Amino acid sequence: MTAMIETIVTVFVVIGVFFAVVSAIGILRLKDVYSRAHASGKSATLGVIFIMLAVFIHFLTQGEMNAKILLAILFLFLTAPVASLMVTRSAYRNGVKLDKNTITDDLKEMYDTDQNQSN
Repeated sequence: MTAMIETIVTVFVVIGVFFAVVSAIGILRLKDVYSRAHASGKSATLGVIFIMLAVFIHFLTQGEMNAKILLAILFLFLTAPVASLMVTRSAYRNGVKLDKNTITDDLKEMYDTDQNQSN
């Protein structure tokens, strides 16, 4: 039983590290702030959640139920995507340009309308 739980914990840690590495590669290779925020917002969040789940399972098998880890996972799951969205919206409102290879600008109409209404 212990070997199976250790295997599960190891798999979760490996998955978490994989997502963290994908996030780091995305931040380094992608060209604009919007793509980088997408890479870090999705991959890093999943990476940290998997690693924290591995920690929770490990300590649970040691006889320690730590609800703080579960609350941290929930908090991270709820707030990290919202924070990424706020960073990208702030960048867009401050005029950070999209990459030249970007095909569509879905926010252009919405923010052009907002600026026209505020004048």
